[in-house]
Amino acid sequence: MDSVVLADPQHRPSAKAPLLWATSAALPWAALVAAQVAWWLADPSPRWLHLLAAVGTVLGVVLFVGIVPVWRYRVHRWDVDARAVYTRTGWLVQERRIAPISRVQTVDTARGPLDRLFGLATVTVTTASSAGAVRIVALDAPVAERIVAQLTDIAALGEQDAT
Repeated sequence: MDSVVLADPQHRPSAKAPLLWATSAALPWAALVAAQVAWWLADPSPRWLHLLAAVGTVLGVVLFVGIVPVWRYRVHRWDVDARAVYTRTGWLVQERRIAPISRVQTVDTARGPLDRLFGLATVTVTTASSAGAVRIVALDAPVAERIVAQLTDIAALGEQDAT
């Protein structure tokens, strides 16, 4: 019996992905900063507590806005071929997913407000699997459209029903 060696997915998300992820992370941190400023204006004492909260916030911003998006970009990969859809995601906990084309049920794209701002899209491949859908995130919109068309063509050639 021949064993199949599966290579890691090769394609990265869009080069704009770290900016999208940093912006997405910055929004709740900005709300926290505004709340801390309002708290300080309403009650400037005790100063040590304000300082402690500010240090925690700065560390959170550095980690989640500065470091995590870059790390995610280094980890995230995707690939599509005639046999399967492959993804590798995560930053702290990394996950590798392989969805056989024969199991594909639907292929969708999603573009939230920030995605549209950066010209990006997410492709979701729903399969006949209890593990859930496979998502290829932060793709340039034309690349996402090409992947949807490619997966639709490949799945249409298959003889098996994914249900």
